[in-house]
Amino acid sequence: MATAETAGNPRPAGPRGTAASVGSHEKLGKRARNRQAVEADILRVAREHLATSGAAGLSLRAVARDLGMVSSGVYRYVESRDELLTRLIIDSYLSLAAAVRSAHDAVDPDDLGARWDALGRALRAWALEHPHDFALIYGSPVPDYEAPSDRTTEPGTAVMALLVTLLEDARRAGRVPHAGSLGIPTAEAVAALAPLLEDPMFAGTAIPPAMLAQGIAAWTLLLGAVTSEVFTQLGPLPDAPALFETLLAASRNLVVTHVSAD
Repeated sequence: MATAETAGNPRPAGPRGTAASVGSHEKLGKRARNRQAVEADILRVAREHLATSGAAGLSLRAVARDLGMVSSGVYRYVESRDELLTRLIIDSYLSLAAAVRSAHDAVDPDDLGARWDALGRALRAWALEHPHDFALIYGSPVPDYEAPSDRTTEPGTAVMALLVTLLEDARRAGRVPHAGSLGIPTAEAVAALAPLLEDPMFAGTAIPPAMLAQGIAAWTLLLGAVTSEVFTQLGPLPDAPALFETLLAASRNLVVTHVSAD
């Protein structure tokens, strides 16, 4: 029969049960940390292989060998070469987006030109520092591999989302480019670009198709400038940074220099 003392103060769990629970959580936490460490090592070695063999030559067996693991062991962490490629792609996109966003967010938000310049320079710096990761996400498609859109679209469009934000801010500031300034008839621009404006990243914006065309042209010029430098498509240049700054300015002028007369 319960006394007043025991009824008001239920008996706490004994130390034995508490210790078992804590021990179980500690084991689970340690296993998770160990798995994360192994997966990080796999990605690190895989990146080294990207530099020597390219994405098409990536092999889980070779990665396992360099890690001192049996080939069957590595499949406990990464089930296929395609999965390894997908993780590398996602990781590269996230790394690039973090670098670009950090640079973009460090400048005056009202200075649209400075924001574009920060975005472009961060893209170039990251690409030059990680040329093989850049090649993986912006180079030639990997044979017999198709990136799963449900996993790569969001990280892969993070930088583009910044561009959309900048375009919308430019529109609100009255810096809308003149229709047809790219030589694209307005009707054709609307027909070609209207479906893109239905993408969720444009939700809450009112960017007109002609302005989107300007943004796409600016992004294409910027990405082309970086690509040509990373892959030395123009050959060795005596002053690559100066050429990049010229192309960066040209791309900026497509995005933020057309001011409406109010």
